[in-house]
Amino acid sequence: MKIFVAGASGVVGRFLLPKLIQAGHEVIGMTRREEQGQAIEKLGAKAVITDVFDLEQIVNIISESKPNVVIHQLTSLSEGSSAENARIRIEGTRNLVDAAKQANVQKIIAQSISWAYEPGIAPASEEVPLDIHAPMPRNTTINGIVALEETVTEIPKHVILRYGTLYGPATWYDNNGATAEKVRNHEFRATDGVTSFVHVEDAANAAFLALDWPTGTYNIVDDEPAKGIDWLPVYAHILKAPSPEVQLSASEWERGASNTKAKNGCGWKLQYPTWRTGFPKALR
Repeated sequence: MKIFVAGASGVVGRFLLPKLIQAGHEVIGMTRREEQGQAIEKLGAKAVITDVFDLEQIVNIISESKPNVVIHQLTSLSEGSSAENARIRIEGTRNLVDAAKQANVQKIIAQSISWAYEPGIAPASEEVPLDIHAPMPRNTTINGIVALEETVTEIPKHVILRYGTLYGPATWYDNNGATAEKVRNHEFRATDGVTSFVHVEDAANAAFLALDWPTGTYNIVDDEPAKGIDWLPVYAHILKAPSPEVQLSASEWERGASNTKAKNGCGWKLQYPTWRTGFPKALR
């Protein structure tokens, strides 16, 4: 197949592209920066340098390349801005989908998040509604996710991957990442809030396998949702950082997510089933 990957040089894209190429697919990788384009070409994909907010250019590129599938992995994690991420999810997704529709693209696979569910006690399944009544500033993120997911469903064959908190190379949880820096500086407190993690390699593998998954929405998280009082001391210890301060509080939406649908329904298997074994390998 011919596959167009938006966000090809991102934390998931850099693991995804080799999988697609090794499987024999023809891959077009989109990025904004020339130097990242060179890295994409070295992997064996064709690089296109453009901005997802340039609708005319996106339409031209996708119409000319005529991919069978568009994989949307665009975020703005390096900026750490919820507003910029929301803009990408709203305007960027709109442009990708409009271009895909004009080019008669058969399928789209899109990155979403698994911590957008409404408040609750148990880890959320995909049937739980999104937290559309969340107050600001969380509402900025939720609005972006709702827009992304609604727009993606305009392509009849679509797979929405709600990733857990990503860790591994080039993420905020990498040795030199923003979270690691905060933990080293004793700026990150351990709470009762529950997080579902996923290693970037497992996230990329889900995006690869989703080429054959049926239309639907899937939580892409590991097997062990965990409270901050459980995972953060382990993470800090591996970093050789000070033990975190404990603050026994949590937001009601910090509930984690269930991966039952992806595992039982699609046979998705994790290389890193839990952060307990994944953290040491990711930070070695």
